[in-house]
Amino acid sequence: MRFAAIADIHGNCLALEAVLADIAAQGIGHDHIVNLGDCFSGPLEAGRTGDLLLLLDAVTVRGNHDRYLIEQERAAMHASDAAAYDQLSPRHLQWLKALPVTRIWRDTVFLCHANPKVDDVYWLEKVSPEGKVHLNDRASIEALAEGIEQELILCGHSHLPRAVRLADGRLIVNPGSVGCPAYDDDLPVYHRVEAGTPLASYAILEKQEGNWTVTFRLVPYRHLDMARLAASRNRPDWASGLECGWL
Repeated sequence: MRFAAIADIHGNCLALEAVLADIAAQGIGHDHIVNLGDCFSGPLEAGRTGDLLLLLDAVTVRGNHDRYLIEQERAAMHASDAAAYDQLSPRHLQWLKALPVTRIWRDTVFLCHANPKVDDVYWLEKVSPEGKVHLNDRASIEALAEGIEQELILCGHSHLPRAVRLADGRLIVNPGSVGCPAYDDDLPVYHRVEAGTPLASYAILEKQEGNWTVTFRLVPYRHLDMARLAASRNRPDWASGLECGWL
């Protein structure tokens, strides 16, 4: 089995197009792509991204920002969610409403956005009281994996490509972010997540001789076009992250 995992597109249509082209160049078909959510939120091109994702029809789970778009009133939305909402059509929102929170793919792979319990709390990372993001402790990671029988577990949310092997041999993989390499957040305390590169990130998973291999791929695209678009929409934080991977 060989397939691609994408996550955290955040309305970056140019990055998604580049990643899909790279996936195809690796000989992986559209029916072997899984999407871990947070598809639209951001000041970029949510509508175009929605059109492409509906056409792609990849196996997808719902992220926390996807949930905000269908649960919150427009007036209550964060600026990034509101910017995306204003570009989405009813068919995009209906697609989001139909997405599951978790999913088991081909009996072998468990899919979720952040962690199996909730969609907005990191699994493989932890934020210190000082706002530093680092690898979560092993006990906490293992505890959240209890009850999952699949040998390969995929999550997103932190935008950081990472793989963690559990004590029983199961593997948890975060493919990184397709379209948003840097952001800040106030919860649980103020912190920044910065990939340090503007490249679009995804992962290829392959089972060989009973073991899963992981290849993280970082794909160039016209990221400066997206940085300029964010700047024109009064989002200097997004512009900086898209330009260089740092805030």
